[in-house]
Amino acid sequence: MLLTDALRLAMRAVTAQRLRSFLTLLGIAVGIASVILLTSIGEGIHRFVLAEFTQFGTNIASITPGKVKTSGPAPTGIPSSVRPLTLDDTQHLSKLPQVTGVSAMVWGNTEIGANGRLRRSTVNGVGADMLSVYSMSVRIGQFLPNDELENARAFVVLGSKLTTELFGTSNPLGQRVRLGNSQFRVIGVLESKGQFLGVDLDDAAYVPVARAMELFNRDGMMKIDIAYREGVPAASVVKSITRLLEARHGREDFTITTQEDMLRSLSNILDILTMAVGALGSISLLVGGVGIVTIMTIAVSERTGEIGLLVALGAPRNTILGLFLGEAVALSALGGIIGLVLGIGLAQIIHLAVPALPVHTPISFVLLAEGIAIAIGLVAGVLPARSAARLDPVEALRSE
Repeated sequence: MLLTDALRLAMRAVTAQRLRSFLTLLGIAVGIASVILLTSIGEGIHRFVLAEFTQFGTNIASITPGKVKTSGPAPTGIPSSVRPLTLDDTQHLSKLPQVTGVSAMVWGNTEIGANGRLRRSTVNGVGADMLSVYSMSVRIGQFLPNDELENARAFVVLGSKLTTELFGTSNPLGQRVRLGNSQFRVIGVLESKGQFLGVDLDDAAYVPVARAMELFNRDGMMKIDIAYREGVPAASVVKSITRLLEARHGREDFTITTQEDMLRSLSNILDILTMAVGALGSISLLVGGVGIVTIMTIAVSERTGEIGLLVALGAPRNTILGLFLGEAVALSALGGIIGLVLGIGLAQIIHLAVPALPVHTPISFVLLAEGIAIAIGLVAGVLPARSAARLDPVEALRSE
């Protein structure tokens, strides 16, 4: 039998029972739509989280006081005998050959007063290299000058939102701002950076780290962030930092976390979550597969005479097998296409209704989903097709 004839027979069998065929492929369509919708949301969240972490660059290593087994900063505010990270450590780290910028950090929350207004916000003590380390820029004015760390002048740079809250549309440069009980002079305003994992980076003030240590009564850094050159392996940077600080501290009483390692771990976790939600949606595909088995089994029993006539006219059993497998694949493929349209459409509708919820449907997901639908049709159609191919032609014609 010619391929065109086989396809024509398969499509005619599908369209002969329109309602039954529609209900069968609907099961596959719902399953594919569920998989596409859930994986699109999962992939969108995956990309959103990674973009949040990479907006500051990927060549960053963070050093926190205390040796911990898990990633992330060591607990703050808890009494400890761990030797703190000092301003002197920061100066020595900046001299490492792979390093392009170093910014020690101390942060806290305090009242900020200026222009007759009062606001409680975050104050970050940072180094003069902060802009290059975190890929940030100044909108007006300048950033903190490269003063001696211990004798830094009382300058402050404001985030864009904090500037608006305190000064409205007025020019804040040169104005006095009270942070806690200390007075600072505004020398710059940063470009808007948005939020990072729920923290508003624009609603903050940036002062020299030594001044922040006085403001929050701290004797060491909360962390030191280091930016290193592109193309330099993170492992070699970690090794150099470890060697330097061990020589200074006498032991490894610090923890180094690289952005590269953190992003790799985070990406693995998000990939697993995306696959998990996709697996939940694929349960509907199993239901659709059962529907195809049921419908094809019924079709074999209804078309016993047709099968017997084809065999009697010389059709090989492989042809009978191919015909029924073709019908099953046609049903599942059509269901897959409808499911793809439904899934992508629903994902875009959700994104339009909730713009904050990222949605992304990679073409690889679309091709994989359609491939799975066709594979389900093949698997589900095997048993009914084999039953049809094994029918005895005499018995089949007798039943007619």
